[in-house]
Amino acid sequence: MAEANWYVVHTYSGYENKVKENIQKTIENRHLEDQILEVRVPMQNIVETKNGVEKTVKKKLFPGYVLLHMVMNDDIWYVVRNTRGVTGFVGPGSKPVPLTEAEMKPLVVEEEQMVVDFAEGDSIRVTGGPWKDTVGMIQSMNLGKQTVTINVDLFSRETPVEISFTDIEKL
Repeated sequence: MAEANWYVVHTYSGYENKVKENIQKTIENRHLEDQILEVRVPMQNIVETKNGVEKTVKKKLFPGYVLLHMVMNDDIWYVVRNTRGVTGFVGPGSKPVPLTEAEMKPLVVEEEQMVVDFAEGDSIRVTGGPWKDTVGMIQSMNLGKQTVTINVDLFSRETPVEISFTDIEKL
């Protein structure tokens, strides 16, 4: 199997998060998890002062660009290139050029690692959000997104629902 590299995709300005969502949906629908490993919109924390009040806000590091960690081949190129909101890959002509390790190093943001004391098959109670006080069994966990999937009874049907780690407690 070919090696995965980081590539940069140019998007319409303001559509970075929408493009990220669209690519993630495509990954799920076409089962491309082993070829497109990560989609990232680099963000930075900025302290703004308005009316004498300091507030930390997240701003896009590179407006109009999305980073993809993926294995490049013609099929994946086609899928990403034809995602709504994508205008093209960054690189000369039509050939995308991967970022080097030196270029990626300053962009790697240390993500907080959350330690969880539950696993698939455990019973949990939802403590926040629209499903508050719902009890369910964990069907799957996504450590990257920090979510669990549980089945809830919706219109007399078992329906999978994704819940954040911060909104659940183990029973």
